[in-house]
Order: sequence, then structure tokens, then C-alpha cells
Amino acid sequence: MRSTCRPEDLKARFEAEAVPLLPRFYAAALGLTRNPADAEDLLQETYLRAYRGFAGFQSGTNLTAWLYRILRNTFIQGYRKSRREPDTVPEGWYRTTNGAHGNVEASAETTVVDSIPDEQLQQALSSLPERYRRVILLFDVEGFTYKEIAGIVGIPLGTVMSRLHRGRKALKERMRPPADVRRVAA
Repeated sequence: MRSTCRPEDLKARFEAEAVPLLPRFYAAALGLTRNPADAEDLLQETYLRAYRGFAGFQSGTNLTAWLYRILRNTFIQGYRKSRREPDTVPEGWYRTTNGAHGNVEASAETTVVDSIPDEQLQQALSSLPERYRRVILLFDVEGFTYKEIAGIVGIPLGTVMSRLHRGRKALKERMRPPADVRRVAA
């Protein structure tokens, strides 16, 4: 259901609802780009696209999830565009954990995982199945709510909670030292 508001009303609504979320989305953009200047560019492009499409945003639905989806899609489109331009992406910038080139969604998650200072935690997160890793990163790193994650990922709320629980349990297992090391320490 598209909005039938006047342009002035849409502008006021956008400023009141979307602009206060800028700091949160700057942090998300910085997590994707790992560069403050690129994060600002990504955020500017995201908000421009969101403003242009705000008349199509259904009032009462999850604005944060809608904006985050635009942010991710803008990042992915920018990455794809840069791949078509020779010598614009530094060699090795986009790699999966095993060193092979992967899909763009994995790149954003790998970027976040690579920014974690604890190497053991990085390896444990990287070893999780994507469905668990994504929910954990959105909840524990990005700070989204269950409802927002459900909208972003496109899964039911109960599935978000289940994946978060199972993912954390698997992460805890991966972080536990091997049994022989535990016996020596005891």
C-alpha cells in the first residue's frame, strides 16, 4: 500500500523517522566497508535511495529493517560495480575464510568477522553455518531486535530465536578447549 501523502509530509516523516537512525546505520556501514569515508558514501547513497523510495514504504512496518536492506543492497551493488572496473578493488579485499572468492553476502559477514580482534572467536564464527552466523552477527554485533532480524533475513520470528540459540550453543562448543587441554588445566 503506497502512501498518498503530499511531498512535504513525506519529507517531514522521513526526517522524523529515518534521520534519527543515522548513527546506527553509520556503524553498520562502517562494519561493511571498514573505511570511514566509504561508510559515509554508502550511508549517503542508502539514504538517498531510501528518500526516493519512501513514498512506497508502508507506514507501520519495520523502518529499520527496510533501511538495513537498502544499505546491504547498496553495498552489494557498489561491490559488483567495482568488480567490473579494473584495478579499483585492492587485491585480496574480497575473500572468504578459505581464501577463495565467494558471494557478496558472505563478504559483508566476513568483513565483520575479520574485524573481531579475538582470532579464536573469528575462526569459531567463520566455521558456523551461514544461517546461524548471520543471525548472531545481526543480533550480537549489529544490535538488531528479533523482529528486525526477521524482516531483514525474511524468516519467522521463532526461527530467528531458534537460530540465535542454536548458533550461540554451537559457538560456545567451538570456543571450548579440547578435552585433553581441560584435563591438564584442572
